[in-house]
Amino acid sequence: MAPDSMFPGSVRSAAALNEQIRALWIRAGGSLSAQERAEYELLVVEWAAAIRCEVIEAA
Repeated sequence: MAPDSMFPGSVRSAAALNEQIRALWIRAGGSLSAQERAEYELLVVEWAAAIRCEVIEAA
């Protein structure tokens, strides 16, 4: 499944998602468990989609 179709119309901003990613790393102490890694990967995909949307909206 393409990343864009996983989060069509994400309501979270790239900044909010970035904050969640940073918080995850802090909670994990810099070493992610398998579950945390899966959460991280989903957040990064959603963050990238949010960045694309923000760039398109700004254009």
